[in-house]
Amino acid sequence: MAFEPFQQLLRSIQGRSNTGGLGEVQNAQQIAFLRGLQKEMQLEEALTIPLSKLNVVIFDIETTGFFPEKGDEILSIGAIKMSGSSIHREEIYYSLMHVEKEIPQGIVQLTGIQNEEIKNAPAASDVLIEFMRFVKESSLVAHHANHERRFMQYAINRLFRMPFKHRIIDTTFLFKIVERNLDIVKLEDFCTHNDIPIVNRHNALGDAILTAELWSLYIERAKNIGCDTLQDVYDRFSRL
Repeated sequence: MAFEPFQQLLRSIQGRSNTGGLGEVQNAQQIAFLRGLQKEMQLEEALTIPLSKLNVVIFDIETTGFFPEKGDEILSIGAIKMSGSSIHREEIYYSLMHVEKEIPQGIVQLTGIQNEEIKNAPAASDVLIEFMRFVKESSLVAHHANHERRFMQYAINRLFRMPFKHRIIDTTFLFKIVERNLDIVKLEDFCTHNDIPIVNRHNALGDAILTAELWSLYIERAKNIGCDTLQDVYDRFSRL
């Protein structure tokens, strides 16, 4: 995907600007939506669904740093839907997220996200609700997911005073059972190892798409070694 068309795509799906505070009614509606969604989720069921039919949302976030409890914040979220190893390239989500403080210069250089873009971006609570409407009951997948898990848990708790209950599957479990002796960590190194062109790196949607390409390959490889469900993947990982 060339840079300019990709940038046009991001602009076309970027949420509408909204830097104002939320009213009590809107905030109550958002909390009610999250509570209803949590009641509908069946986390254990995802463990036994055949990998070929497992619906997931591959996602990535860009942040101002690594420590949400110390004030670092989410700058953007990108995601793409999958069923089994099939990537639904038309079902994507991307949004910047409003942040008041200045973005560290190193993060600006890494992600290309500018301070003026963030100042005019939708409010964090609006983006998170919009993202969860996109996800619905699907399990989430992220590359080395601790970073995404910490920020999502912190943001949902801070903004809505609720726990974040969606399952986030770490790609490590799948990659490690297929190639247990492969000693690489970075997303771009996994892409190089699998001959996947590295494009739009350090953009949340770009990284989500790269992760989806990898997930698609490794789902098929996991099935080839006898893993039919996510529970099989976890069981095999526990024996490594």
